[in-house]
Amino acid sequence: MVARLSAMAQTAFPLVLTLKLDQESFAFFEALRQRHYPPERNQVPAHLTLFHALPGERLAAIRPLLAEAARGQRRIDMQVTGVTSLGGGVAFGLRAPALSALRNRLQRELEPWLGAQDLAGFRPHVTVQNKVSPKQAEALRRELQKMFRPFTVRGEGLLLWRYCGGPWQHEAAFAFAR
Repeated sequence: MVARLSAMAQTAFPLVLTLKLDQESFAFFEALRQRHYPPERNQVPAHLTLFHALPGERLAAIRPLLAEAARGQRRIDMQVTGVTSLGGGVAFGLRAPALSALRNRLQRELEPWLGAQDLAGFRPHVTVQNKVSPKQAEALRRELQKMFRPFTVRGEGLLLWRYCGGPWQHEAAFAFAR
């Protein structure tokens, strides 16, 4: 009974959908995140968020939608276009028409369950620093910008997480077609 209540209580937590990056790109962003994100606030791995808050109680309906979308999707090459200020942090901006098209398709499918943040415009990025002073963030942005050269990363699938009030719990992975 306790385990059942725990599982039932879990459905109250929202779901987060991210893009699975190729291992080399993930390692690059994660190393920067480990180096520059405040350790006490760094509770999740480097990620590119597609949707921030899908309803946890709809997991049984959401999983097959994501599985179907992934089955029909080839891997996505994305251009890392620059280093972006978040005010109190730094991110790498990405450009990928195929990723935007996939997200738009998913948004149409998931629209009845989306909140304002997920209905707003989509600007793909990977955050490597956040929750710091604007001065500290600007110093990192300038440092990373000096070394920056555009490069390509690859999206290989979808990752579904449950937001648990801080850390995320991995729920499912959906690989793209090869």
